[in-house]
Amino acid sequence: MTMQRDVHDELRARLHEAAEAHQPDRARILARIERGMAGEERQSHRATRPALWGWTRIVSATAAVAGMLAVGGYAVASAVKDDPPQRQTVSVSPPPVESPDATSRPPASPKATAGGDAPEPPEPSASPTASPEESPSASAADLLPETDDREDGPLWSDGSVDPHSNDFWAQSNVTLKTSEQLTELTVQLKVAQTGGVSSAGAWRSLPEDDFAFTVAEEDGFLVYTWVLKEGRTVPKGDWVFAGQYDHDRGGRDAKDDRYTIVGRADGGKSSVGGDFAARGDGEGDS
Repeated sequence: MTMQRDVHDELRARLHEAAEAHQPDRARILARIERGMAGEERQSHRATRPALWGWTRIVSATAAVAGMLAVGGYAVASAVKDDPPQRQTVSVSPPPVESPDATSRPPASPKATAGGDAPEPPEPSASPTASPEESPSASAADLLPETDDREDGPLWSDGSVDPHSNDFWAQSNVTLKTSEQLTELTVQLKVAQTGGVSSAGAWRSLPEDDFAFTVAEEDGFLVYTWVLKEGRTVPKGDWVFAGQYDHDRGGRDAKDDRYTIVGRADGGKSSVGGDFAARGDGEGDS
């Protein structure tokens, strides 16, 4: 144990003496330091060069894009400057002109539309005006003479209230039978004004384009008139002419309703007509 301690003490003493006797080679140390620093600079230079090159690419690409946008903007501006936009115009329809005998409410004036006081509308005409497509000649709109003959020459007729009529609406059917072709024909249906009676439409089993049609109020009646147009004919057969109308609520008495038919065949003119009383009881209700 004592021997080991002596060996350690001796080794420590020799190391200490060697350290004191050592003279460092300063020139060699400085040279090594310089070589080390030079190596680090080369590595740093190689490491940073790609980054500088990358930034150069980015700056160049940005400049190119900016140049393209500038050229494109200049071209668009030149095109817009050379071709001025087409002037847009807005057409305004002139205000409607009211017919002297119009029956509908006149259109509101611009002042009324803007919120001002509108002038008083003119009073409507006493008799409605039919549309040009439905208006027959003046003579055709006249009331035909009444007759109770249900048969005359080739004509046979009947008047009835449609069974589907109800407390607010009704349909009157005029049935015509002819055994000969007709070159002239006028059918007139007269519905007595019993309260709230107003037209709700009309139809016929013959072609619509073959007839001029009108509906008007005359002498307390709602009058439907069909007139065969010139050059048209009615073939042999059974045909129906119907007028539809609204009325006050409740059962309506059709005893005062009338119809008249005037037709011409090769043998001359014939006329038939009658009322809408149910056959057998003398009355017709809808």
